[in-house]
Amino acid sequence: MQSDTTTAIRLMEAFAERTGLGSAAASQRYLWTDAFALLNALALYRTTGERRWRALAEDLIAQVHGVLGRHRPDASRTGWLSGLPEQEGARHPTRGGLRIGKPLPERGPGERYDERLEWDRDGQYWHYLTKWMDALSRAAAILGEPRHQAHAIELAEASSRASCRARRRGRRWA
Repeated sequence: MQSDTTTAIRLMEAFAERTGLGSAAASQRYLWTDAFALLNALALYRTTGERRWRALAEDLIAQVHGVLGRHRPDASRTGWLSGLPEQEGARHPTRGGLRIGKPLPERGPGERYDERLEWDRDGQYWHYLTKWMDALSRAAAILGEPRHQAHAIELAEASSRASCRARRRGRRWA
């Protein structure tokens, strides 16, 4: 095995252990990092053929959707961001978007903007979401799992509705 692949394996094993993928550690999800980790796991699966990387990719997707597709534990609301009932939300975990996983909650209505705190606030950021959409699309192709493409499309639809607002002759369009 080439040294680059060996290095990637060591880094991914450490990432998995540290963030609760296949380990006893608490799950720590952060959408930007997780998107790159998913791409790495997929590349290792294709390069090595080892099923453990496929399993890691599937576990990562499940954890991201199960954690970041739901309201924060410290939020007043509970359940899926989409508002769907539990079982339907589990089938469509990206329909309401995904949080990015930062430590502080979003700024509340009427809460004063604080540039220092804003970097640590959770929410849904377009560039994070598009990175996850890309990773899911690649997972669908590499793993032969169409549901991942369906989740990428649902995320694109949800984030487009929320992010792309314009006015044309007094009516909203996206």
